[in-house]
Amino acid sequence: FAIAQTIKELDFISPMRDGVVAVNKNDSWGFINEKGNLIIDFRSDLVLTKNDDGVYPVFKNDRCIITIKKKGISYFGYIDKTGNTVIEPKFLNALNFNDNIALVLNVISQKRGINDILDKPVVFYKYFEVTIDKEGNIKDYLNPKGTSIILDKKYLENPPKITSKLISENLFAVRSGNEKWMIKSIK
Repeated sequence: FAIAQTIKELDFISPMRDGVVAVNKNDSWGFINEKGNLIIDFRSDLVLTKNDDGVYPVFKNDRCIITIKKKGISYFGYIDKTGNTVIEPKFLNALNFNDNIALVLNVISQKRGINDILDKPVVFYKYFEVTIDKEGNIKDYLNPKGTSIILDKKYLENPPKITSKLISENLFAVRSGNEKWMIKSIK
């Protein structure tokens, strides 16, 4: 029979969620299974979620949000319960999965011409609130017009907020341009 490992000097232990327990040690987080085995080693890229009983990383639908910084800008993706990255960090913000769907901010670049003086392309960026499946495939655009953004750490110190909300399995509340809400049904 297997003997569970002993993990000492922990700063925080979460309740079990989605079959795992988040554990904190020296500003890094890992996950243990129901047998007490460390299944995801301590790491610093896990995104914390505010819960009723504390702030810690969580798995929902077998996915946990991770973040990396590229040129000072945070990008978000997801790992599975083996600790492998299953959705590369490419979103400007991300929420936990719910019913196998997650809300994320997908950024795209649009080339608008060439700067003749610098001989460089002129590029504009927009982000869209979209739903993705557990493999990271975009399913629905919740704000089809998108939001223009400057991809520079001077202008993007914090991730843009996701304003849409899941109401039920196929219904989302989406904030429109005039600060009003609309209900959007997805398939």
